[in-house]
Amino acid sequence: MKLSKTSEYAIRILSYMAKENNELFSAKQLIEKLGVSDKYLRKLMTLLSKVQLINSKQGRYGGYCFSKNTKDIYISDIINAVEGMDKYLGCILGFDDCSDENPCSMHEVWVETREKLLKTFSETSLYEISQKNSLKI
Repeated sequence: MKLSKTSEYAIRILSYMAKENNELFSAKQLIEKLGVSDKYLRKLMTLLSKVQLINSKQGRYGGYCFSKNTKDIYISDIINAVEGMDKYLGCILGFDDCSDENPCSMHEVWVETREKLLKTFSETSLYEISQKNSLKI
């Protein structure tokens, strides 16, 4: 399974910011370091601001910073902010009416995997992933 570019970029941006948790990051700085387009970065940061994961400060010396501790921000929070977790929790084969009562051929296998995925996203904090030495940005 692969995350969408939207979720990938949001997690990359916040992981980068989490390495210097108390710093104020300018859009220019994030764009140059992470290779995200200006328009895309600003769209993501607006979405992350709306759910109060980050704060946006306007002006010449403005930028972005965290509005709460990175230990309290989970991967599922980030994904929910930028696109919603539904994309990763529905039917693996894309059926709208797949359920326990009306299962697709992959339903039983996917239910187990989906629960593990949800648990991982819900229990892994931004702090945890930002502390990994091998984290590539």
